[in-house]
Amino acid sequence: MLSLRLKKVVAMTATATLLFGFAGQSKASEGDGKVEKRFTLHLHHLHTGESIDVVYRVGEKYLPDAIEKLNYFLRDHRTNDVSQYDPKEFDLLNSVMVKLGKPNGVIDIVCGYRTPWSNAFLRGRSAATGVAKNSQHMQARAIDIRVPGVQTRALRDVALSLGSGGVGYYPVSQFVHVDVGPVRKWTFSGRGD
Repeated sequence: MLSLRLKKVVAMTATATLLFGFAGQSKASEGDGKVEKRFTLHLHHLHTGESIDVVYRVGEKYLPDAIEKLNYFLRDHRTNDVSQYDPKEFDLLNSVMVKLGKPNGVIDIVCGYRTPWSNAFLRGRSAATGVAKNSQHMQARAIDIRVPGVQTRALRDVALSLGSGGVGYYPVSQFVHVDVGPVRKWTFSGRGD
């Protein structure tokens, strides 16, 4: 039989192995022991009701399975068509959340990928929809977002401060468009402007 002291050592070693083993799974490391940064997104889709929490990048490497899950999550919710997002869009979302001081916060998705049909459908609903004919959404390079607890204007300001692409401010509908296309900005008040 093991002595009481030896039993305690065995129990402590097992506990440490479990703790550090699980901690090791939450961080990826290179062969030289250097821990690489993990990039995570927590998203909730307002139209599908789905949520996803995913590590999509470790260091400089995008994780193909995670990118595939994000592409499906951001599918055109009208047609269920899936496209291949530019991973820089995910980096942009991550940067927005870090700059907001909410790296583990949830982003509400108003609109992700749009097929040409979906884009034309939205444009045809009204002359004052604010939907661009050649929208970055059709190229899987844009997402319309809200962040619970953050005012739309503050979200817009953070997105603009990153200088990473297009930022559209929709104060009436209360969302911000962020894309990784050319750097530009606009405001759409819903009055046909």
